[in-house]
Amino acid sequence: MKYSVTLSKVIDAEGYSILYMPTPPEEIMVTCIEVSRPALMLARNDINFSPERIQFIGNSEMLYLQNLPRNDLMHDCINRLMSAKPLAIVFSVRITPEFISIFMPYAEKYSIPLLKSEDESSFAISSLVSYLNVELAERESRHGVLVEVFGEGVLITGDSGVGKSENVVELINRGHRLVADDSVEIRKVSKKTLVGSAPDNIRHFIELRGVGIIDARRLFGMKSVKNTSRIDLVVDLEAWDETKAYERMGIDDEEIDILGVKVPLCTVPVSPGRNIAIIIEVAAINNRQKKMGYNSAKELLSNLGMLEEENDNTPTDLDVWHQ
Repeated sequence: MKYSVTLSKVIDAEGYSILYMPTPPEEIMVTCIEVSRPALMLARNDINFSPERIQFIGNSEMLYLQNLPRNDLMHDCINRLMSAKPLAIVFSVRITPEFISIFMPYAEKYSIPLLKSEDESSFAISSLVSYLNVELAERESRHGVLVEVFGEGVLITGDSGVGKSENVVELINRGHRLVADDSVEIRKVSKKTLVGSAPDNIRHFIELRGVGIIDARRLFGMKSVKNTSRIDLVVDLEAWDETKAYERMGIDDEEIDILGVKVPLCTVPVSPGRNIAIIIEVAAINNRQKKMGYNSAKELLSNLGMLEEENDNTPTDLDVWHQ
């Protein structure tokens, strides 16, 4: 599925100035994450030119056009670019007003939006790509609760009525922050990173059985909520099953696939008397330790001599150095 964002949102997010806008920016949809600098197009080479990309014209393009031997060649290059009808053109901070005025007749002729950034081309491009990576990312919605615990984004899943929202209220009361309750919108912003948020219409609301709907932001304060968070760990709550053998050591790491990204999974059985909120806190801290290379279960087994010993013939660091 191809996602989109309006050009007006891009302009607001990046702080662009509007030099020329043929139609309302709310009606122009940006659907491509990649952006380009049209150097090849200006040099009369239109191979792989993508009109759906936003084009950046910086100091290099300006110097190339100004150094052409004849003025008609410059206008021919500009006409070639504008006639391809790129989605929009963004000028960097070093572009002079006189140079922009040369583009204006062609922008009016071909209905191309002209924008201006106050940043250098490299910074403006990286900022826009980062923004589009989030807005146009592959996404899905999952039933669950997302909360930030000690800086770790924890997605709490489980059947309806297992106690997800109740434990999140306890976590908020312990100083952690709510991101989404009931429905979590997950976006794949890179090959290894997932970011979760709440739909706009239910953001910061919690459904608490026996109490009703509460607004966490108003009830607990701004410190208790957050709009987005990375998803570092999934905690799946399930009713205690006496016939099931639950993980007790934590040697083998469980994972769950979300949008093609492997996320650590921790299955926590729920039963009367268990403080699930504290267990989630411990799981979040333990997950951070594992990411930093420390596994307490493996250290314990090593202390007990239960891990397989390394082969005596394996060369040491000193042997490798001597070789």
